[in-house]
Amino acid sequence: MPYKTMAAILRGESDTPRLVERLLPLIRAFSAHVTGIHAEPSPAAHVAVLAGDLVSVDEGAIEASRARMERVRKSFTGICQREGIAHDFRGMETFAGDSATASLASANAADLVVVQQADPDELETMFADLETLLFDSGRPVLVLPYVTSAPVDPKRVVIAWSPSKEAARAVFDALPLLHRAQSVEILVVDGKETAEHSAAMQASDIAAALSRHGIAVSVSNEYSAGIPIGDVIENRVSDTGVDLLVMGAYSHSPLRELLFGGVTRTLLKTMTVPVLMSH
Repeated sequence: MPYKTMAAILRGESDTPRLVERLLPLIRAFSAHVTGIHAEPSPAAHVAVLAGDLVSVDEGAIEASRARMERVRKSFTGICQREGIAHDFRGMETFAGDSATASLASANAADLVVVQQADPDELETMFADLETLLFDSGRPVLVLPYVTSAPVDPKRVVIAWSPSKEAARAVFDALPLLHRAQSVEILVVDGKETAEHSAAMQASDIAAALSRHGIAVSVSNEYSAGIPIGDVIENRVSDTGVDLLVMGAYSHSPLRELLFGGVTRTLLKTMTVPVLMSH
């Protein structure tokens, strides 16, 4: 099933044109409708109680937020109108002004959520945003790397596979992209022996399932030998020159391992290609 509704999380003025321009090949390929979502701090966020009942309202900050909202709206709608893309824009005011958190209602109804990786100097903010999208939207999230502005039209894909619900969800959420790809590699790191399969055959069932969808796949088995698994995956992505990584988003504790599991966090810090994740 193609992605017919995409939710584009627009962090601000700088990333809006980059994200939309990069997404154009996929929007056209699927004839998708795109909802642009941007949030700014509400007026309540600019109110301070000085002493007793004395209240200070920063009217300048409120005006600046609303002007920024309008610039983001114009940037998004301008590109969509120029390209003939079906679209709508949803601007919201929330106390935190967090576009990811504000987007949840729209993201819940989207086939695919797209967000650009934040500036590396703002990584902790990025993790907070992505945690919300991945764990609370219930939808696949495509994260575009900050370091490149290349259009997103993946032809070579690596799937980081383990027999888990997160990885399974990611693979089947990625089917529209896998069908368009020219090559798909299933990567297993440190495969484990089970009652059903040897370690080397851990990906046999998912490979067969994708083959029944008409997707030609290959399987690679790697062993970490003490190297962090995130580094092994990243090295494989670099060595094979792929342009999309598909993986589950993992967390293993009630506190979500301080936002993300180790492998997920590592890859999001250093990603050089788009990453599609599901939880």
